[in-house]
Amino acid sequence: MKKNNKHKKPLILKLFILLFTIIIISTISFIIYAEIYYHAEDSAKSSLENTTLVTVSENKSDIEFKPLVNLSKSAVIFYPGGKVEEEAYAPLMHNLAESGVLTIIVRMPLRLAIFGQNKANSIIKEHSEIDNWYIAGHSLGGAMASIYASKNSDKLKGLILLGSFSTKDVSKLDVLTIKGSEDKVLNIDKYNDYKSNLGTNCTEITIPGGCHAYYGNYGEQKGDGTPSITPEAQQLQTIAAMRLFILKENLS
Repeated sequence: MKKNNKHKKPLILKLFILLFTIIIISTISFIIYAEIYYHAEDSAKSSLENTTLVTVSENKSDIEFKPLVNLSKSAVIFYPGGKVEEEAYAPLMHNLAESGVLTIIVRMPLRLAIFGQNKANSIIKEHSEIDNWYIAGHSLGGAMASIYASKNSDKLKGLILLGSFSTKDVSKLDVLTIKGSEDKVLNIDKYNDYKSNLGTNCTEITIPGGCHAYYGNYGEQKGDGTPSITPEAQQLQTIAAMRLFILKENLS
């Protein structure tokens, strides 16, 4: 018995070292992967400045675009796409805030919304002045926003998906889903398979010539289609659809 134990100890030690090495290599590889992300273009920086209609404030948790007047007491919490710098969505959210809606871009751990899908809770808690909450997201951010929405429909007025789909049932909410006709990153088969999760109160909009990346200002995205419109044009159509959706919800 003693002889067998002597043989087992070196084996256990070798297995431990192997496991530890695998963990270290995996951790380093993931950190390297996470640190390679799409950066916001210079064109997005001007939207981080205050204007006569919108006040912009930034901290470690989020970027807030506060309108001069918010008569509807409405707000949109926005989850960015995976591995996209949050500032890239500043033009989109600043533009929406100009229509009198508080908009908040959430900063996600490692720029991956999968690690911060419940961050909307703290934002809602901090803004007791808001009556009508909407959660929105692009790509991975949209998928995580829909998971949050499925568990917190009592806190929300609606869900807005940009180039994304919901794997969870969000039929208790009114939903707006927007996709570009040239979006090749969005898995259209899964989009169609999961469409029933959006329920009957869903508005679906396809932007002709739009792609996956142009909701933000971060350049071209790997695997995307070739757009026939500019980022500004796609964002203007997106904003118009979002404004109409929020207005309709607040009038109903």
